[in-house]
Amino acid sequence: MSFIAILKILRLFLKWVFEIMCLNCKIYGLNGRLLTSSKMKKANWKWKRLLLFVLGLILVIGFALFLFSGVFRMKREVRTTCEDKSLVLVEQFNVTKDHLHELASSFYESDQISTLKCTKKLVDGMSMQQEINCALKVPNHEHKLEIWGQCPILDDKAVPTTIPEKHAVEHSNSLLKLCMWALFVVTVCSPIPCLWKICNGRMKKKNLAQSYSSSGAGKLIMMRLLVVFVLFGISISICLFWYLNDGIQFRRKETLANMCDERARMLQDQFSVSMNHVHALAILVSTFYHGKQPSAINQTTFGEYTERTSFERPLTSGVAYALRVRHSEREKFEKEHGWTIKKMETEDQDQTLAQDCDPQNLDPSPMQDEYAPVILSQETVSHIVSIDMMSGKEDRENILRARASGKGVLTSPFKLLKSNHLGVVLTFAVYNVHLHQDATPEQRTNATVGYLGASYDVPSLVEKLLHQLASKQTIVVNVYDTTNVSAAINMYGPKEVDTGLLHISNLDFGDPARKHEMRCRFKQRPSAPWTAILASGGVLTITFLLGHIFYAAIKRIEAVERDFRKMMELKGRAVAADTAKSQFLATVSHEIRTPMNGVLGMLQMLMDTNLDAKQLDYAQTAHASGKDLIKLINEVLDQAKIESGRLELEAVPFELRTILDNVVSLFLTKSREKGIELAVYVSEQLPEVVVGDPGRFRQIITNLVANSLKFTQDRGHIFVSVHLADEATRESEMKDDVLRKILTSVHQSKSNTVCNSNTLSGLPVVTRKKSWENFEKLSGNDLERETAKIKILITVEDTGVGIPVEAQSRIFMPFMQADSSTSRTYGGTGIGLSISKRLVGLMNGEIGFVSEPGIGSTFSFTAVLMKKETNSTDTVLQQYHPSTSEFRGLKALVIDCKSIRAEVTRYHLQRMGISVEITSNFDSAHDYRSASDSADFSMILVDQEVWDKESAFAFLSGIKSSTKLFLLANVVSPTIHDEVKLANLVATIVTKPLRLSVLISSFQETFNVENKKVVARRKPSTLGSLLRDKRILVVDDNVVNRRVAEGALKKYGAIVTCVDSGKAALERLKPPHSFHTCFMDLQMPEMDGFEATRQIRKVESEFNEQIKSGEVSTDLFGNMGQWHTPILAMTADVIQATDEECIKCGMDGYVSKPFEEEQLYSAAARFFESG
Repeated sequence: MSFIAILKILRLFLKWVFEIMCLNCKIYGLNGRLLTSSKMKKANWKWKRLLLFVLGLILVIGFALFLFSGVFRMKREVRTTCEDKSLVLVEQFNVTKDHLHELASSFYESDQISTLKCTKKLVDGMSMQQEINCALKVPNHEHKLEIWGQCPILDDKAVPTTIPEKHAVEHSNSLLKLCMWALFVVTVCSPIPCLWKICNGRMKKKNLAQSYSSSGAGKLIMMRLLVVFVLFGISISICLFWYLNDGIQFRRKETLANMCDERARMLQDQFSVSMNHVHALAILVSTFYHGKQPSAINQTTFGEYTERTSFERPLTSGVAYALRVRHSEREKFEKEHGWTIKKMETEDQDQTLAQDCDPQNLDPSPMQDEYAPVILSQETVSHIVSIDMMSGKEDRENILRARASGKGVLTSPFKLLKSNHLGVVLTFAVYNVHLHQDATPEQRTNATVGYLGASYDVPSLVEKLLHQLASKQTIVVNVYDTTNVSAAINMYGPKEVDTGLLHISNLDFGDPARKHEMRCRFKQRPSAPWTAILASGGVLTITFLLGHIFYAAIKRIEAVERDFRKMMELKGRAVAADTAKSQFLATVSHEIRTPMNGVLGMLQMLMDTNLDAKQLDYAQTAHASGKDLIKLINEVLDQAKIESGRLELEAVPFELRTILDNVVSLFLTKSREKGIELAVYVSEQLPEVVVGDPGRFRQIITNLVANSLKFTQDRGHIFVSVHLADEATRESEMKDDVLRKILTSVHQSKSNTVCNSNTLSGLPVVTRKKSWENFEKLSGNDLERETAKIKILITVEDTGVGIPVEAQSRIFMPFMQADSSTSRTYGGTGIGLSISKRLVGLMNGEIGFVSEPGIGSTFSFTAVLMKKETNSTDTVLQQYHPSTSEFRGLKALVIDCKSIRAEVTRYHLQRMGISVEITSNFDSAHDYRSASDSADFSMILVDQEVWDKESAFAFLSGIKSSTKLFLLANVVSPTIHDEVKLANLVATIVTKPLRLSVLISSFQETFNVENKKVVARRKPSTLGSLLRDKRILVVDDNVVNRRVAEGALKKYGAIVTCVDSGKAALERLKPPHSFHTCFMDLQMPEMDGFEATRQIRKVESEFNEQIKSGEVSTDLFGNMGQWHTPILAMTADVIQATDEECIKCGMDGYVSKPFEEEQLYSAAARFFESG
C-alpha cells in the first residue's frame, strides 16, 4: 500500500472521529432532552463505548511506539558497533563462506560457528549486480555475535553498489510513528469542545447572583485547559523534532564512521605493502652484500638498483643502508672507505635529512661503543653517506628498537627534502644469519650487521588514496601522530575547523611504539534538519492555531469585565499614587529641612556674637545661601503645584537691588575660581521697593545665572541687568546710559555681535535685542490703566560656549540638555529653565534667548510687579541699609577702561549716596586732579586692568593723604600689590563681584567708622519682651534642633526646658505644672507629637473634670480653673495635610522648620498679654 493511500484512509478516519465527537457533545449538552426513548439511549452508549475503545487503543499504541522506539534504536546501534569491522569487509570485498568463517575465527578464536546462511538474489532495478545475504552466528558464553550483510557478487561489467534494506525499514517506521503521533494529538484535542460546552451548560444553570463568581471560575478552568493543551502541543512538537533530528544525526554519524574507517583501512593496507617492499630490500642487502664474499653490491650498484626499482616504492623519497661499525673497527673502516665517520649536524634527524648538507662540513662522530655510518644510499639522499645515524638521540633509539625486535620501526614525523611534506623513516635491521621468530633480543643484536632505512611521504600516500575515492570526497581527512598525546602532530590535512561531528579511526603502521590516527569531519556543517523542522513546525502551528481560537473566545467573554477591572485598578493606582506622592514629599521635606534647621539656627547664633564686618558678611552670606537652599527645596516640592496650576505667587514688598546682590553672593566663589567677571546693574528708573514674590523672582535669576556660569569657562563675564520694559521699546525716550550704550553699539556693528568697547569684559557678545524681539507684549502699554503695576525687563548676558542651533528648539523642555553629553560634562538636570519659564508665565511675563556657539548667550524675561509707595530713597536705604548714611555726600573717582564696567561701579556707589566721576585711564585722570574740585574726592577706585606702574605713581603722588585708594579686582595680582607697598601707598583691595554690603564693609574699615562691628546687626530686643521669665518646654528628638530653639527663645528672656521624647513631654505637662507653652516636634520615636498631644489633652480634660467636681482645689496652683497648655507644632513637613492633622489632634499652632527666632517669638507671644 502506498503512502498516499494510507494518508487518504487516515483522513477519512479522522473525519469520522470528529463527527462522532461532535454528535456526542451535542447529545451530552442536551442532557437527554433530545433522546427520549431508551433504545436511542442504548445506541448512544454503544457508540460511546466503541469510540472510547478505539481512542484508548490508539493512545496505548502511540505511547508504546514512543517508548520502544528508543530501545529499538539502541539495539540497532549496539549491533552496528559489534558488526562494524565485519560489515566493512563484507561491503568492500567479494567474500566466500570460508572467508566468513576465517573472519569469525579472527574475532573469537575459541568460538565455533553455529550457523552460516547465505542467499543469492537480484537487486531491484539492478540487472547487472547480484548480492548474497549472509547471516553468521557465533555462540559464546558471554557474547552472541551476529554478522549480517550483503555481499555483492560482481559481474565483469557490474558497478559495485550497495543499498541496505534497513534504511528503508527505518524510513517506514518513522512514517508510521508520525501517523500515530498525529492520531494521538487528535485524540487528546477532540474532547476540548465537549468540555467547553459542558462548562457553558453548567454555567447557564447558575442564578444571577452567582453568575459573576461562576463565570470567573469557569473561565479559570477553560484557561487552564487551554494552557495544558498548548503546553502539550509544544511538548509533542519538541519530542517530534527531537526524534526526527536524532535519526538524522544518527545516520550522519554512521555515514561519517563508515567513510573514515574505510579510508583508514585502505591507508593502512597500502602502507603495509610499501613496508614489505622495504623489508624485501633489507633481505636483498643481507643476501648480496653480507652473504657474498666479496660483496656483490657497492654504492654504484645499490644506487642504480634503488633508482630503477623506485616505482615499487612510489611513496618513499629515498633509501639508504648504514653499516654497523664497532669502535674497535672504526679506524680500519675509515681507511677502507677513505672518509671519516661524520656526526649529524644536530641531534635531530629532521635537520640532516631535510637539508642539502655537505658531509665535508660536518664534524667527526664522537667516540662511542658503535657507529652506524651510511655506506649505501639512493641518489636522492646521497648527501647522507658517511653520516653516523647513531649520533642522533632519536635515531639511536629507533635503531636499537629495530634490531632488538626484528620489525620495522618508525621515527617521529619530519619535513622531507623536496616535497616539504611531513614524512617518517622506516628502519629495518639487517642480520647476517636467518633468525627464528622467537629469537631473543640478545640473539638479534649479535646477528645485526646493518640497518636499512626508507623515508615515507605520508601526505602523498594519503593524497593518492583519496584520489582513488575522488567521487566520495565529502569529508575532510587529517592524519595525526599521537605518540605524544599532549602534542599531536598533523601529518596530513588542513587545519581542523569544527564542522560538527568528528570520527577518529586508529592506524597501525606496524610499530607498536608509535601511535597514529585518522580524524575525519564533514567538509561543511550539516544543513538545517528541514524534515524535523517542518514536521514539528506543522504540529506547533496547528497547536497555536487551535489555542488562538480558544483564547479569542475566552477573551471576548472577558472583554467587559476586564475593562471594568482595569478602570477600577487605574482608579486605585491614582489614589495610591497621590497618597505616595504626598508621603514622599512629606518625607523628603522633613529629612532635608531638619538638618538645615540646625545649620541656619547655628549661623543665626553665630551672627549674634561679636564679629567684625567681614566675618559678619561671611556669616550673613552663608545664612542667606542656606535660606535660598531651603527655598529651592520648596520650589522643587512645589513642582507638583505648578503642574496642577495650584501654585500661587506671594505679593510682599521686597528690595529689588538687594535680591540681585544676594544672587551674586551665591556665585561669587565659583566666579572667582573661574576668573569670570560677574556684575549686576539696575536702572535708576526702577523703584527701590516693589511688590511681588521675591522667592520666585530670585529663583528665576538664580537658574539663569547658574546656567551661564556653568557654560562659561575661564574667560569673559556674566552681566545681569534690569530695566523698565518701556526703555527697550522706546529708544528715543531712553534715559538709562548703560542700556543706550549697549543698544547703540548694536546699530554701529554690522555683525550680530557687540563690539568690545561696550561690553563688561571687552569680549564680544550676542545682540541682546534679539532675545526679546519675539515677545508679544514687551512694553508696558497694556498696564497704562493700572498705574500701580510696572513691567520690568531682566537680561542675563554671558560669553560662554553658546547653544548649538539644533538644540535651541528644546532648551525649555523639562530634563533636556543642549547636548546628550552636557549633563556629564557640565552637570545639571535640565529642569531649571523649564521651571523658570513656568514661573515667568505666572508673573504675566515672557522669556526668550539668543545664542551663538563660540560667542555666548543672552536670556531675557519680563515680569509684572506692583509699585510700593515710599517717602523717599533715603527712607528706603535707611530701612534696608542704615549704614549708607555714613557715606552720603562723598565724591569718588572711578578709573576703568571699560565703560560698562565703570557704569556698574557708579551704580553701586550711587546707591550709597556717593557722587561719582568716571575716567578711562590715569592720563585723563590728571584733568580731575588739576581741577579746582579735585580736593573733594574722598576716594579713588581703580580697576586692576588699567593699573600701570608709572602712570599710577605719577597720578597718585599728587593726591592728598585724606583721599583713599581702592583697587577693584576679581583676583588680586601679587605684582600690583607689591608695587603699591613699595610706593608707600595704602590701597584697600575690593574683590569683585561688587555688592553694596562689600563696599560698605570696605569703606567702614578704611574710613574708621565707629561701632562698625554692630552695624546692620539685628537686635532681638526690638521684638519686645513678652517672653521674659516665661517657662517654655521644647520637645524634639534632635539635639541640634533643641539647641537652636533653646538659644532663640532664651534671647527673649524665656526659661527653656528641653526633653527628647513625647513620653517625657507627657510626664512634664501633667497638671499641675509650671510651663506656659510647649513647642513639640511631630516625628519622634516611640511616641510622636500627634499622639503626645492627644494624651496631654486627654489628661488635661480629666484634670478639668476633677476641678469642676471639686476633687482638686484651684488654690494649690494659682486659682487656674481651666488647664490648657498652648502646644505649637514644630516640624519640617510643609504639606497642607500635616497642618490640618495638627489642628485636629489639639495643637494650637504650627511653626515650620527651619524656623527663625522671630517665628518662634511671634508664635509664642500671641498667647501672652503685653504687660
